[in-house]
Amino acid sequence: MAKAFPISNRVREVREQRGDMTQSDLGKLVGVTRQTIAAIEQERYSPSLETAFRIAREFGVSIDSLFSWKEDA
Repeated sequence: MAKAFPISNRVREVREQRGDMTQSDLGKLVGVTRQTIAAIEQERYSPSLETAFRIAREFGVSIDSLFSWKEDA
């Protein structure tokens, strides 16, 4: 059974609200691969603190509006 990550996120939701921003676009802006963005969005990978801050900065939102801790994980 796969390990459940205790961090949930709204990255896909916010990215899709941008309209034409792809996972590749976001990855290039924050310095990671498209595959990393996909894994973050699918909650298969928890980003580094630096990457989480970079993503929040690109969207112009606070980090805690994108990422949250799941108490029961």
